[in-house]
Amino acid sequence: MKGSKVLLVVVILATLAALVGCAAPTAAPATSEEAAAPAAPAEQAKKTYKDLVVGYAQLGAESEWRTANTASVQQAAEELGVTLKFSDAQQKQENQIKAIRSFIAQGVDVIGVPPVVTTGWETVFQEAKDAGIPIILVDRRADVPEDLYATYLGSDFVEEGRKAGNEMNKLLPEGGKIVELVGTVGSAPATDRFSGFRETMNPNIEIIDSQSGDFTRAKGKEVMEAFLKKYGAEITALYAHNDDMALGAIQAIEEFGLKPGTDIKIVSIDAVRGAFQAMVDGKLNVTVECNPLLGPQFYDLALKVVNGEEVPKWVPSEESVYYPDNAAEILPTRQY
Repeated sequence: MKGSKVLLVVVILATLAALVGCAAPTAAPATSEEAAAPAAPAEQAKKTYKDLVVGYAQLGAESEWRTANTASVQQAAEELGVTLKFSDAQQKQENQIKAIRSFIAQGVDVIGVPPVVTTGWETVFQEAKDAGIPIILVDRRADVPEDLYATYLGSDFVEEGRKAGNEMNKLLPEGGKIVELVGTVGSAPATDRFSGFRETMNPNIEIIDSQSGDFTRAKGKEVMEAFLKKYGAEITALYAHNDDMALGAIQAIEEFGLKPGTDIKIVSIDAVRGAFQAMVDGKLNVTVECNPLLGPQFYDLALKVVNGEEVPKWVPSEESVYYPDNAAEILPTRQY
């Protein structure tokens, strides 16, 4: 009888142990595939303006336009809280390339550059791409494959040239002989404003000379002096690729004893404040706008590019044409 009780206790204990085991089963061992599988990566946080580090390889300070462009880039960075690393290349491509390589070494998030000329960028742009740093072209294009830059923010320089040609046609309905002050040789605006002008220029207008004034006022004056010495009163009009060269040419024309805007009609491009003042004074006939205030748009694009958002390959500027009849009214509102 005693043995039966012991046996009964053993059976009860065994039953309880089995029940406990069913209530709390042990986990099955992980398979080799499960053990090797990495943890799902956390989604990378989107950058904000305050996280953004930007390298900007400005080409120089050759004109009122460029000065305004620099101010816009620097002011917008300050207002948005962007960390800006800025370099002035003094209109030398080698300095821009050096600056871009410095930005790559510093590990910036994105690089903005207005190329001083169109060619010679492929190697350094490839270096930026290999480092995972996108390039944004600002104001000027570069002759490189499209996969080497994220987007281009700027004007349609060919269209600006076309507009200037149309305005010259209005000023010289009977035709005439004109001289041309070209921008920096090999630069996108100079090349495109040159070709665009010729697309719309009437065949009864003859370009008797075309020389580079390098987009500067001093060089514009110097070249115009040479034109006047060679052709004198034979010149009926001037086409200048930017306002600064036109303003320099105005000085040369006055010193020669002729009236700019009257004896020699003048069409230029940029629409800077100095051009509006020249129109108020009756010394400039037309200026075609090229907007330099690109800072806010640039940083908007930069943030989108860094965060992997799609952007257009070209973001064009909105621009107008201005005349003397309302220049006095508009001048006080101009920001550049």
